[in-house]
Amino acid sequence: MSQVHALSDDQVGQELRKMTAFIKQEAAEKAREIEIKADEEFAIEKSKLVRQETDAIDATYAKKFKQATMSQQITRSTLANKTRLRVLGARQELLDDIFTAAEKRLGEPTNDKKKYEGVLQTLLLEGFEAMNEPELQVRVRQKDYDVVRKAIDAAAKAYKDKTGKEVKATIDENNNLPEGGAGGAVIVGGNGKIEIDNTFEARLALLKQSALPAMREALFGKNPNRKFYD
Repeated sequence: MSQVHALSDDQVGQELRKMTAFIKQEAAEKAREIEIKADEEFAIEKSKLVRQETDAIDATYAKKFKQATMSQQITRSTLANKTRLRVLGARQELLDDIFTAAEKRLGEPTNDKKKYEGVLQTLLLEGFEAMNEPELQVRVRQKDYDVVRKAIDAAAKAYKDKTGKEVKATIDENNNLPEGGAGGAVIVGGNGKIEIDNTFEARLALLKQSALPAMREALFGKNPNRKFYD
């Protein structure tokens, strides 16, 4: 039968110290593992949070940048439109001034009777050709009767030379043009139902329509946005 030897107090103390050291070592290693794992998880979580915040900041910046860009484009477009309208308005004002000045000088050719007779002859001949009728009436200002009669004779002769046809035109003394008018004539045919207005005022109104594109180009240059001119 084996015998169990009792440990001395020194041996017991030594064993206890070994066990305590082992436990402390195990605890230290375990604590180190926990610390390392905690540091890793913290780093991962920190990186995740930083990435999320960075993405959020980038998204916010991108949104604000887009809004700022759109706002800038709208502002630029608004200013461009306002500038364009001001330019167009100034151009139109200039054209209106030109035609207003021309309107004020419409009656000047009538001061030179010989020159006025030639102008009336051209206007009457144009009306005769357009009407193409043997008998016509002409409405003019009463003070122009004498010069108009000469112009009628010259226009009738030119009409015959050009077309081989006779035309008899008389002044409609019952329907004179206003004395305050600039001059010119109204040719009446079709038994009084058809009129060709060749007064200076009417010709200027036609000129506003027909010559306006050419005047714009002459004054302001070609429109780069216009593709067709027919």
